[in-house]
Amino acid sequence: MAVDVLTEIVIERPLEVVAAFSADPDNAPKRYVNIKSVEWKTPRPAGVGSQISFVAEFLGRRMVYTYEMISWLPSERLVMRTKEGPFPMETQYIWEPTPDGSTRMTLRNSGNPSGFSVLVAPFMAMAMRRANRKDLLRLKELLEMG
Repeated sequence: MAVDVLTEIVIERPLEVVAAFSADPDNAPKRYVNIKSVEWKTPRPAGVGSQISFVAEFLGRRMVYTYEMISWLPSERLVMRTKEGPFPMETQYIWEPTPDGSTRMTLRNSGNPSGFSVLVAPFMAMAMRRANRKDLLRLKELLEMG
């Protein structure tokens, strides 16, 4: 069973500000509830081919997974795919300007679980959706409060 979780939010900040902050892996622990730390596997700055490991706590378990940036159009779209970890996943960020100068940000997580993960995929999708909503609200709060 495939998992595909799509979440959107409008942030009352310019697109360039939202995209720059949310695309920077070093900001992940500030805006993701579950991410505890970040480790660069390749030299900075971020770009296609960059690899970053994240340490997270999800559903009561500690997980370490490494993403590789596979596509990046600054201030438009970022796509990352796990290189290793318990659940093969692709994450996409899409930023779009709104008519009033705010930014619509879309966060999409998709993947095809294998092994034991297949059995818990529906539960994981619900938990991911809930976590993504919290994370986007946290990002909105961080950026709108300055």
